[in-house]
Amino acid sequence: MNASYAECKSLPQERSILDIINCEEWASDHFITVYTQGRPPVRMTLGELQGTVRRVASWLMDRGLKSGDRIGILAHNSLEWILLDLACIRQGIVTAGFEPEAFASRVDLTDTYDLQLLVCDRLCAAAVDAGERFVPLQSIPTIGTVEDLAIPLPPPYRFHLDECSTIKFTSGSTGKAKGLGATVGSIDQSIRGVQALFHHGPKDKLFVFLPLSLLQQRYWIYSAIAFGHDIVVTAPSLAFDVLHREAPTVVMGVPAFFTTLKERIEHAVLGAGTQAADLRAVARTILGPNVRYLWTGSAPVHPDVLTFFFDMCGIPLFEGYGMNEICIATKNHPGAYRIGSVGQPLDGVKVMVDSAGIVRVKRRHPVNTRYLYAPQGASEQVFADDGTVVTGDLGYIDPDGFLYITGRVDDVVVLENGRNIYVREIEERIARIAGVAQAIVFGFGRPTLGALVHPLPGAQIDILRLKLQAAASECDAQFGAIVMIDHPFTADNGLLTSQGKPRRTAILAAYTAVIEAAYGG
Repeated sequence: MNASYAECKSLPQERSILDIINCEEWASDHFITVYTQGRPPVRMTLGELQGTVRRVASWLMDRGLKSGDRIGILAHNSLEWILLDLACIRQGIVTAGFEPEAFASRVDLTDTYDLQLLVCDRLCAAAVDAGERFVPLQSIPTIGTVEDLAIPLPPPYRFHLDECSTIKFTSGSTGKAKGLGATVGSIDQSIRGVQALFHHGPKDKLFVFLPLSLLQQRYWIYSAIAFGHDIVVTAPSLAFDVLHREAPTVVMGVPAFFTTLKERIEHAVLGAGTQAADLRAVARTILGPNVRYLWTGSAPVHPDVLTFFFDMCGIPLFEGYGMNEICIATKNHPGAYRIGSVGQPLDGVKVMVDSAGIVRVKRRHPVNTRYLYAPQGASEQVFADDGTVVTGDLGYIDPDGFLYITGRVDDVVVLENGRNIYVREIEERIARIAGVAQAIVFGFGRPTLGALVHPLPGAQIDILRLKLQAAASECDAQFGAIVMIDHPFTADNGLLTSQGKPRRTAILAAYTAVIEAAYGG
């Protein structure tokens, strides 16, 4: 590793990172920059941020909120989101981050999740239902210092490792979202584990654009404060523009983002009429000259994307593995990586594969031992009595401890004749077909498999159908129904999660009529 990046700050082990954030003065020589749609960017030192956080903490006290109370945040990324989250940490107030596209239409948030306050960035059904407990995000004070406090602040809250500072929600890709309290110990273990591998330090600038309702995205803000580096936060719609302007050293993104980035780089090379040998220069032009690595996870990355960045661009793209119930479990990193694997376990994480091939994970500090909000019996299916989490993912571990994820238990479709078909392999083959933008394979209880496909503009549909059947045949299967759709799956239409995963239940429900027609129903 470059020595200039190894000069990172060490933290005392006897205090959690959240306590360190609460009790220490923040750096005046590192910056947070926030880009929000329709507003000018805001750049301030971390020290200035801390002063405003204290002002927001006083604002919370003025509203009668105290440690242990709960606040819901239903909003897109913004400075106010960050201030509110950090102020709640200071006061020991529990946050519940709601993804706007998934929760804005819910009319039961405040009562279901016992919220004393629901902060929204727009008027929506959830806000209307909250009544007097609704507060517009715009009312959060974004300027001010400790001298402006409405109410004198008490000493910062001190956390126990086993208490929960926030509630996070599953993506709901297979049904209604489940709520899970995240322990302070799990947050501390994850951030320290990542820091031990990547050594973020004073020369780093981390780039975050995924929703702050995803707890892991807030980790990098906490990391900036605790370890002393810069941080840039924006929204998915602004990501590429801000990326070029800010020239970060680290880019955090889901696989779909890096697939799009790969296409942009390739298009730029072709458009400029340059040779493939110049691809590295083009990549640096788009990403900026300072990037030292790219981070991804949450969904499988196609090997072609990994090798493109590693070998052709000369920029490592490190894949990892985790889920809400286990947080970051394994990670490739500069000291140990294998393309195709999701890395080795972080410190304090034990990964096992049981006799059925299912990955199980046990942490020194568990995220939790049960869901806070979930259907009856859901916790028992995931959280074992010994603290192990049954992930539902299939995989294996090589002799050097690298984990490989091969699929999910629910990637298996059972046809009406009882035959089990592993559809992920078919979907991966379909994704490589020219002319396919998006596709999912289904068929539970059906006589044959079906495919729902969004073709790229100009695709020849007859040829595409033949290629789809060929992909199924290569996996000893066949399609009895192939449905071409006009509109893509997106987060805005509720058919993708914020991490780019298809919401299968929602997709099949949205296209029930055409699917039935394709099967001859």
